[in-house]
Formats: sequence, C-alpha cells, structure tokens
Amino acid sequence: MPKINFRLDGSLHTVLMRRARGANLSMSSLIRHLLQQAVDERRRYVFSSQDEILATSIQILSILATSVGQQSPKALEQGMAQARTILAERGLLGGEDGQ
Repeated sequence: MPKINFRLDGSLHTVLMRRARGANLSMSSLIRHLLQQAVDERRRYVFSSQDEILATSIQILSILATSVGQQSPKALEQGMAQARTILAERGLLGGEDGQ
C-alpha cells in the first residue's frame, strides 16, 4: 500500500482528531474514508449510516426529554447539565468555548 505524508495546520488537525474519536476511528482510517468520499462518483456521504443512527437517537432523546421534563423539570435540568459536560469534554459542542 502506498504511503502519503503531509502537514496539517493545528486547527484542522484538532477537528479531524475530534471527528476520528467521535467515529471511533484512527486518524489514518478517517482520512482514508474522507479521501474515498472525495473520489466517490455517486458523491454519497461515507458515514451516512452514522447520520441515520444519530437522527434516530436525537428523536428518541427528544421524546424522552419531553416526558421527563413534564414529570420532573429538575431531573431534566440535571440531565441536560450532565449531557453538556460530557459533550464539551468530547469537543462536540459548537463554538470555541464549548458553549
């Protein structure tokens, strides 16, 4: 297998590392998938099944949060705070300060 070496700026490297960790892939594996996507004639998104799982998870969690919020607003508030902490630790919140 041929080997390619190249340099990335720090911010791009950080984003790619977050995405690789989020997809449970090595950096090399993520970049190989991204390159495959770039040359895919059908221009489909390589991780489409991940998006479908994410969309379903968001729908389920939205329904659950609505139910918990109606029964116990305090429990919902605590759960949301914990979720924000976990997402921030993994670099999954928007903005530079994680907000």
